[in-house]
Amino acid sequence: MAENEKVEQAVQAKKDKKPEKKSKPGPFSRAAKWLKDMKSELKKVQWPTRKQTINNTLIVIACVVVVGIFIWIFDFLAGTAIDLIITTLS
Repeated sequence: MAENEKVEQAVQAKKDKKPEKKSKPGPFSRAAKWLKDMKSELKKVQWPTRKQTINNTLIVIACVVVVGIFIWIFDFLAGTAIDLIITTLS
């Protein structure tokens, strides 16, 4: 009898190892779940106020203007230096 119990335990162990097939949800239910999750995440976002948005926009514009001026100055100086070198060598 002990051998029969061992065989039964081995058979049961093999059955336990087999993965059970899980049904995959359809594309519409996955899309619905994704939209539902997205909506809940967007509710958690702390959106900036109008004043913060205007302030940040003005800061970005000011930074772009300042960097543009620096690039223009560097370009002018580099162009002048190259012209000076070319005229000196020729």
